[in-house]
Amino acid sequence: MESATFATIIAFLTVIFGILAKVIGFPDQILKNYKRKSTEGLSTIFIVIAVIGYTLWTIHGLLRNDWVLVIGQGLGIITTGIILIQIILYRKK
Repeated sequence: MESATFATIIAFLTVIFGILAKVIGFPDQILKNYKRKSTEGLSTIFIVIAVIGYTLWTIHGLLRNDWVLVIGQGLGIITTGIILIQIILYRKK
């Protein structure tokens, strides 16, 4: 019974921190990029990998009909996608 409680706590924390990263962390970075019109210091490779990862997880969620997964990972596509667009728009010519 204890492992079920531990698993429930871990599942809850995973959802909470995943959502916080997508609704606080990434938007904060998006705003910072926008204000300074620069993405200097960000890893383009990391952002591309994140977009691909969130996309694959979203597709996986769709295939499993898991809407919690689809919504959570879909937010990741949106936020990291915006940062990827900023990287493209703000790169030095």
